[in-house]
Amino acid sequence: MPITQATKPSGGNSLKVKRQKAICLFLCFLMGLLCILSSPVLAKVPNSFNSLAQLPVNSTTSVVGTTDAASLVEQGKVLYDTGNYTQAAEVLQKAVEAYQQQGENLRLAVTLSNLSLAYQQLGKWSQAQQAITQSLNLLKAEEQNPNLQILAQSLDIQGRLQLATGRPEAALATWQQTEEIYQQADKKNGVVRSLINQAQAWQTQGFYPRAIKTLDKLRQKLKSERDSIEKTVSLRSLGDALMLIGNFKDSQEVLEESLTIARNLQSQADISASLFSLGNNALKQNDKLKAIAYYQQTVAVSPSPLTKVQAQLNHLSLLIEDQQWAEVKTLLPAIQSQLDQLPLSRASIYALVNYSQSLSKVKNNVDFPSQTLTKNFSSPFPIQQELNAPLRQTAFLLASAIEKSRSLGDKRAEAYAFKNLGGLYEQTKQLSEAQSLTMQGLALAQSSNAPEITYALEWQLGRLLWAKNDINGAIAAYDAAVETLQSLRRDLVVNNDVVNQDVQFNFRDSVEPVYRQSVQLLLQSQHGKTDEKILEKARLRIEALQLAELDDFFREACLQGQRITLDQVVDKGDRSDAAIIYPIILPEQLQVIVKIPNQPLKNYGNKISQTKVEELLVELRKNLVNPTATKTVQTQSQQVYNWLLQPIESELQKSGVKTLVFVLDGVLRNIPMSALYDGKQYLVEKYAVALSVGLQLLDPKPLLKQKLVALTAGLTQPPPGFPKFAPLLGIKSEFDSIAKAGVSTTRLLDGDFKKKNLETEISETSFNIVHLATHGQFSSRFEDTFILDFDGQINVKDFDTLFRNQNKSIVELLVLSACQTATGDTRAALGLAGAAVRAGARSTIASLWQIDDKSTAMFVSGFYQELKSGNITKAEAVHRAQLKLLKHPNYKAPSFWSSYVLIGNWL
Repeated sequence: MPITQATKPSGGNSLKVKRQKAICLFLCFLMGLLCILSSPVLAKVPNSFNSLAQLPVNSTTSVVGTTDAASLVEQGKVLYDTGNYTQAAEVLQKAVEAYQQQGENLRLAVTLSNLSLAYQQLGKWSQAQQAITQSLNLLKAEEQNPNLQILAQSLDIQGRLQLATGRPEAALATWQQTEEIYQQADKKNGVVRSLINQAQAWQTQGFYPRAIKTLDKLRQKLKSERDSIEKTVSLRSLGDALMLIGNFKDSQEVLEESLTIARNLQSQADISASLFSLGNNALKQNDKLKAIAYYQQTVAVSPSPLTKVQAQLNHLSLLIEDQQWAEVKTLLPAIQSQLDQLPLSRASIYALVNYSQSLSKVKNNVDFPSQTLTKNFSSPFPIQQELNAPLRQTAFLLASAIEKSRSLGDKRAEAYAFKNLGGLYEQTKQLSEAQSLTMQGLALAQSSNAPEITYALEWQLGRLLWAKNDINGAIAAYDAAVETLQSLRRDLVVNNDVVNQDVQFNFRDSVEPVYRQSVQLLLQSQHGKTDEKILEKARLRIEALQLAELDDFFREACLQGQRITLDQVVDKGDRSDAAIIYPIILPEQLQVIVKIPNQPLKNYGNKISQTKVEELLVELRKNLVNPTATKTVQTQSQQVYNWLLQPIESELQKSGVKTLVFVLDGVLRNIPMSALYDGKQYLVEKYAVALSVGLQLLDPKPLLKQKLVALTAGLTQPPPGFPKFAPLLGIKSEFDSIAKAGVSTTRLLDGDFKKKNLETEISETSFNIVHLATHGQFSSRFEDTFILDFDGQINVKDFDTLFRNQNKSIVELLVLSACQTATGDTRAALGLAGAAVRAGARSTIASLWQIDDKSTAMFVSGFYQELKSGNITKAEAVHRAQLKLLKHPNYKAPSFWSSYVLIGNWL
């Protein structure tokens, strides 16, 4: 039976003194075991090291034995905190054995949960599961005298394991349980941690609104808390979590509050951590100067050499990106000096590897001095003597990282270093050595369950085999990389740095090329002979990329609902007048896959670089908005027509195709296909045109014979704070024309057009059309993709709750009039696709750029008149409305009639 303060243990004064010292040691050490809420680099599920605080010493237990076990636990925590997970697990295992011998079940349970945490870091999932199961079983046996805080912390760790092994629903239930326990135990910090965990579990499942609601609840809870170290850590964790899901403004506010409290408390460690998070927030918002300023402040005040290095590495990458070589030369020695001071750990190895990555980009732009690290270091790997100094230094650093990983026993860190060293050898054309290093890294990554490193190594292996002309082997490697990426899709959505925050990751550089190169390899493998299976695989793969782009755009899985492939739709007897055009922009060629009704897939291409394709498309997009540039538009759009359609022009005519459905790729999304020119006619003069965001449609059904009921909402004046948007004085006549076409309408105009009113109307009435005549902007960043209501912005993420709340029926058609793509953003149409997907409407009509009120009203009037007239598809209704404008003497330029595009169901 555990003793209480009032109970004197048997034994002499000497034993009593020893026991008091042991208890003091426990309390002093264990009060320092504060729960680690998250890294300042990026929000993650808390790595909570379970605390043994306030556990009394058993009177039947040897004081010396207890103290020895406690020392092992303390040593394990230090090793864990410094990233030495292998040794931490070994030491904690010894502590487990000690507590088992002593019969100290509560301490044993705590130590087992911490051992599970160390195993999780090493990717040893079965051992982690066994340890946490044993821990919880021991705690459940203590039902008569449960320690709620210990139980909750062990459950925290179980939830982390559940999330890491792909069981977010179970993790959510576990963390909801921990919240209740912490509430019961009156542990406010634990409640905070549980709520952050729950938000990530909701986000991982794709329930973005629930995640936001949970974080909002946490933010309100923290407001009432007194200032403390725990509060500043909690606020920083909340700020990081908000940054993770893209709420940069709220994240910045919370992080600034965290910084203020840390400064008031004069906690240098927390000041620097908050500054670092603010730097990352500024970086996410593309404010490089502010990010650099925060990183420099971090370095100036941080007591942690590791935090200093992380801030310096981020600063360095920005300088290299902007080619600020003088500043780079100044910063390199400072980083090298900090790296030399770091104790051996996974974090220090990752810092070393990331430094080497930046160093390899310096090339000959900086006079690179010999560094201390390489003077006495003998690499076990062949280094080309003729390499320039930065590359030689990079090779030595990576070889050093491998050696340090081995001494640490960290296979994951070793795999990461091997991947980068293999990549360096690939860069220097030492293909055989590169392949050997890559294979070694791949074996390590697979054995340590590191998919974020595994896919990169599989991709690297594919490139190397391709370079050696082993096409079949390369295809197999790329297939494996794509499969691993697909398994990582949820993590890619939730965390832009994938599983490990220290692994450098960027979607454009680290994911998109895998898909594009894989498609290029597949098409090349046909050797000039069409293989329908390969074509199907290629277009499915590029569609997987497009889905990943949307997921990355929203930072969550966004496509839901029962979907039907486009091929099934166009091959149906009553719908077999549509063809699918699938252009794919590859590094050195533009490929097109075509599906003509009831025919096998066809493929053709042009040898033209991605750079030249994009240059022409950017120029064409600029000229399209200029009514006086018609001749230039025709010349440029004819070139695009020749690429995409000229090879199958005769086949389309023979097949009786009336509608062309384009699944566009990259910058092509910014160009209205109706404006393509064949030398005599625009495409709109020959075909109805529609766009699809993928090869599938959400339950495609025509609007035929349905009563058209529309909710119309609009602003004649932009709200305060948006001066760049002009008045839209023609909206009333636009709405009148919809009603005159015979459509039953409900109108929200100006002051009545508010988000809450829109939401109420949609949820209470069965509208099959929602027509919004208001300014809006589409961007490649979701935070810059919005429409305006009377109160300000409605962000694209809110479209989910706005248009999916309707209980009676789905919105058939969403019209976004007067919107435009963001100026200078070549990927802005990604926001348009995102808006269409997010709204969940079967079809979306939107403008790529704003046109004048009169031509807008004419287009809208013509569209609804055609749609109401009877047996006609939405694509044909758009087609006829555009033709009316084209034939009008004032609006025949493409800038007037080609702006509007139909996305989704064209039926």
